[in-house]
Amino acid sequence: MSQNYHIVCLSGTREKLQMAAMFASVAAATGDQVTVFFSMNALPFFIKDSQQVPAVEGQFGELMESEAGVPPFKQLFKSAAELGDAKLLPCSMALDLLQIDGDALDPELGPPTGLTRFLNDAEGGQLLTF
Repeated sequence: MSQNYHIVCLSGTREKLQMAAMFASVAAATGDQVTVFFSMNALPFFIKDSQQVPAVEGQFGELMESEAGVPPFKQLFKSAAELGDAKLLPCSMALDLLQIDGDALDPELGPPTGLTRFLNDAEGGQLLTF
């Protein structure tokens, strides 16, 4: 029986973005339903051609940056969407605050979504926050 996961991704740190991406990609690849809601400090990393680098919190963040073989979080989120049909949704309020529209985001992201809609859709599923 598949699970239904709803991930709120709001941190701008390497470790949290990486863990959220690993969780989303593994869950989606194993047939679970996955929706990721990007808001606040996580959203700017998904603007097309963004060169921003997430802050590192500690040793694991440093190791992930320096070690070969650790897929970048954006690649993992993209794989979750392509291979597992995960939904990657930007927060409409965060887009308004940043004064950008949905066309400025990476193509893997779906339509801007409000928190109320996301929470209604998440009812009955597992809710995780990174």
